[in-house]
Amino acid sequence: MSYALLALIGFMAGTVGSLAGLGGGVIIVPALLFFGALGWLSAVTPQVAVGTSLVVIIFNGLSSTLSYMKDKMVDYRSGLLFSLGSVPGAVVGAWVNNTLSVAHFSLYFGLFLIAMSLFLALSQKKTKRSAAETAAAKENEGEQTAVEQAQPGPWWRRKVVCAYTDRNGEVSVYDYQPLAAIAIAFVVGFFGGLFGIGGGSLMVPAMIVLFRFPPHVAVATSMLMIFLSSLVGSLTHVTMGNVQWTFALALIPGVWIGAKTGAWINKRMPSRTLVVVLRLVLIVLGIRLVWESLA
Repeated sequence: MSYALLALIGFMAGTVGSLAGLGGGVIIVPALLFFGALGWLSAVTPQVAVGTSLVVIIFNGLSSTLSYMKDKMVDYRSGLLFSLGSVPGAVVGAWVNNTLSVAHFSLYFGLFLIAMSLFLALSQKKTKRSAAETAAAKENEGEQTAVEQAQPGPWWRRKVVCAYTDRNGEVSVYDYQPLAAIAIAFVVGFFGGLFGIGGGSLMVPAMIVLFRFPPHVAVATSMLMIFLSSLVGSLTHVTMGNVQWTFALALIPGVWIGAKTGAWINKRMPSRTLVVVLRLVLIVLGIRLVWESLA
């Protein structure tokens, strides 16, 4: 019974996490605490729930990233650059988690997720382009890249300009400043290590709203970042003894299959629909966290 329940939790976490780029910890952590309190599973502390979740999220991130890589939806340069901030942030968050009660942050974190959903609603605009406009956009992106490479000064002062062409031939051009991206990624990694959520619930909206990433690229790149930050964050929790290995081994198969399923659905979902799904997930999670903080 316990194994079947954990496998189901893992599958749901993997599917939703991969579909929306959230990592799956937003489902695993509360599920372990909830069913542990009911007696259906062995009771665990918030620290153990977070540590176990981060170990499982490693496989969710890896499985999803491999799926998205096949369709060339992962922005490797941006993912690795953002990881310069998210990985150390995950380590710091994991250490803070061991000394503070996560419940104290539930109210503020829940309100933040709801606010992110509202920001996504305001920014949900996608420009359609013809074939001629697509070629012009590619040429313009190439010119911007040449200008970027010719800019004097260190790399962290040069604006990063990228372009993504979807299956319909529509081109999305997005850009960001490296230092700003790394700073935001550090905050995201911190909350990922603190709450055991992988950080995707913050990073994906930030990439879409602040840096104008195409939704599909934001989700795919987020999963690469989640894999890297969870790998480091989980090692921190392992050294502190915050991992229930029996639960982790039962969750991993469901998460792996669920991540493949979520990635499969994501690839066939229009960008606007994907943003709507992400907004709904953020609202539900935000309300749940606020409710728990007031209960």
